[in-house]
Amino acid sequence: MTGGSLGLRTGSYGSLVQQQSTNGVVRAQNFIVVRKPAKMSLSGSREKERVIPYVLRHLVRRNVVMVVLLITAFVFCMTGFFKVNKDSLVSNSMDYFAFNITSEFAKKGSSLMDNFSAMNSLIVCDEITGFPPPNPLDLNSSVATPVLGSVTVQNNLCEHFAFPPPPPPSKRRRIGPRPCPVCYLPVEQAIASMPSSPSASPVHHLSYYHEAHPVKTEPHGGSDFGGYPSQKQRNDSFSVRESMTMHCGFVKGCRPGHQTGFDIDVVDLRKLEQVHNVIVASAIFGNYDIIQQPKGISKTAKENIPFYMFIDEETEVFMKNSSVLDSRKRVGIWRIIVVRNIPYTDARRNGKIPKLLLHRLFPNVRYSLWIDGKLQLVADPYQILERFLWRQNASFAISRHYSRFDVFEEAEANKAAGKYENASIDYQIDFYRKEGLTPYSDTKLPITSDVPEGCVIIREHIPITNLFSCLWFNEVDRFTSRDQLSFSTVRDKIWAKVKWGIFMFLDCERRNFVIQAYHRDLLELMPPPASIVRYPPPVVVREKRNARTSIVHYPPPVELHANRTGRTPVKKNPIKRGRDKRPGLRRHRKVVSGIKENTSI
Repeated sequence: MTGGSLGLRTGSYGSLVQQQSTNGVVRAQNFIVVRKPAKMSLSGSREKERVIPYVLRHLVRRNVVMVVLLITAFVFCMTGFFKVNKDSLVSNSMDYFAFNITSEFAKKGSSLMDNFSAMNSLIVCDEITGFPPPNPLDLNSSVATPVLGSVTVQNNLCEHFAFPPPPPPSKRRRIGPRPCPVCYLPVEQAIASMPSSPSASPVHHLSYYHEAHPVKTEPHGGSDFGGYPSQKQRNDSFSVRESMTMHCGFVKGCRPGHQTGFDIDVVDLRKLEQVHNVIVASAIFGNYDIIQQPKGISKTAKENIPFYMFIDEETEVFMKNSSVLDSRKRVGIWRIIVVRNIPYTDARRNGKIPKLLLHRLFPNVRYSLWIDGKLQLVADPYQILERFLWRQNASFAISRHYSRFDVFEEAEANKAAGKYENASIDYQIDFYRKEGLTPYSDTKLPITSDVPEGCVIIREHIPITNLFSCLWFNEVDRFTSRDQLSFSTVRDKIWAKVKWGIFMFLDCERRNFVIQAYHRDLLELMPPPASIVRYPPPVVVREKRNARTSIVHYPPPVELHANRTGRTPVKKNPIKRGRDKRPGLRRHRKVVSGIKENTSI
């Protein structure tokens, strides 16, 4: 059986009919039909020619063509609709994040998986927040001022406020820093003063580097958590531009807190990624402080402002053993966030991560108030933001040191107090001196100080303040953890490029809304509280109504203990009344006529 007898498939539609043309005559070749044709099938080409015009005639007559076209268009529309929805669902599953991942290896034709597996691949992580972008500001503009809200506060009670005169000197004059009066608006007026749009920023877009395997290329500075930026990259990061990419911690991943070091549970991460106008944050690492509960917080603030406390596993164990932390992860008003896989061995350096990088942990927050774990907040957050941020048309506020204004003096004080290794402090100060750091003087005005008291930071989360925070953290990661030493260098380098300033308020104003306590280690080193014996006043009791005799009862002495701050309570002399005015009455038995000597007293 040859191929010709079986029939050869020819033509574009696979027909078994093979035609051969010889001298213009069409001739059919003999073939064997293998499959029996169906009953409704056409047997020849002549019948096909009859059917096609018949079908077309009925289609045109009954407007079936329009129906078919409409159905086809509808199918295409629905296909595109489901595709768009699918893409939207995928993007929403990233929990408020959109990562625009690019790589320098992509230009060379490498695949994305090769980029992730490369030893020193550099990837850019781009964050999209839940708030509108800040107002653009020209880099040549003089001052970056915020755009205030449309609500005008009437009858400003603090418009003509001035500091009262200092108290007259006295023999028992208090030594050391003290709080001073601060005029706060009522909470309702403070909330009405909140700007309706973000402040202007000379930086419009800020993105961050991600390195799966950071490699140290220079002998000094950097870490696996913050990366190892070279000296050239450091200098380039101080060149303020409208669009910038830089190192800013969390280099091992694009989602801060998720497999980046300083890891946070997914449930807590979703809490941190929620949209809020204002938050309050603090941290305790190494069981270093005792958690303080805020006071003077309005009902509106308690309902709308979340309070977050970051702790490590060591502090978590202590809180659970002391029955302070329960299963709800709340201690009073504080929502406890447990951090695992902390990147540093120094607890104070770990505390700098939430302190300086709050904008990375809270991508959808407008304003934040940071207080150190040893501080107790005693004023409403809305009032603090209005007084030190919104009223001043500022986007970053911090208090200056109460006694030191010069970085060189601050360095010597840190060495004298043993705050850090002397060699590391000297290396950092010498590095800054070579870059042009000079002692503070009046020539730096309107800058009022080079040394902050960094336990309180009030900021608006916009690109320029995020840039400053990232640069400040990079200096802390590169040199010592004493952030007071690197503050002025970062501020002045940004000031040289754009006239964006930081509002530095008085330290006595800071002490008005926070109360400073002792660290736990200092409390443990203090001597045990001394016992104080206090004698209550005696009680005179008459035996009979008209009797001339009486018996004096002396209550047992009361033993008082000093508080844990080491301060002894002031002992006040009891007020003498009646018979107590007689001298020699206390602790002596009074002999009265008519009373036997063996009468028990």
